[in-house]
Amino acid sequence: MTDTKLLKKILEFRSKPENQSPHGNFLDLKILDVSSGKSLVQVPYNTALAGNATTGILHGGVITTTLDAACGVAVIAALARQTAIATLDLRIDYLKPATPGLAVTASGHCYKVAKDVCFVRGLAYHHDPEDPIANCTATFMVTGTPMGKTPLGKTQASTGTTQAPAGMKNTEQSTPKSAAEDRR
Repeated sequence: MTDTKLLKKILEFRSKPENQSPHGNFLDLKILDVSSGKSLVQVPYNTALAGNATTGILHGGVITTTLDAACGVAVIAALARQTAIATLDLRIDYLKPATPGLAVTASGHCYKVAKDVCFVRGLAYHHDPEDPIANCTATFMVTGTPMGKTPLGKTQASTGTTQAPAGMKNTEQSTPKSAAEDRR
């Protein structure tokens, strides 16, 4: 499945601090493989991520994050250009608990790219995709912001304004008013 050129491009992009996900870094999420519209990512087992200290079973949020990441990387792999994306919807069916001590691998497949929305399926498992932990369907919005540019919500030093998502007005942040001041 490997598209070496695409994998290198995505890994190079993610190597820049401004393009890294602190949450993904905390989970030690790794991109293992990519090809046109497909991805494979993995999160190693960590007892600190257990949802139940007695059993050691990973918290469902770890599975969710891993699937979301796999689907997002699949979308980036499917697009003909590098651009920012955002998860619009992520629906997960948990099929069984993750086995304590084993890494979670997730595959993503972007099967449809429309103008501004991409449609994806994902699967989380340990060693065998035929024995899944969870599956998902997702939609992602293509925001149109070039990758590596100023992220949404960050203050731009030159203007002091906040960049708003497409279709929304920019608003200046001000000191909160009291309820009495608001009524005047």
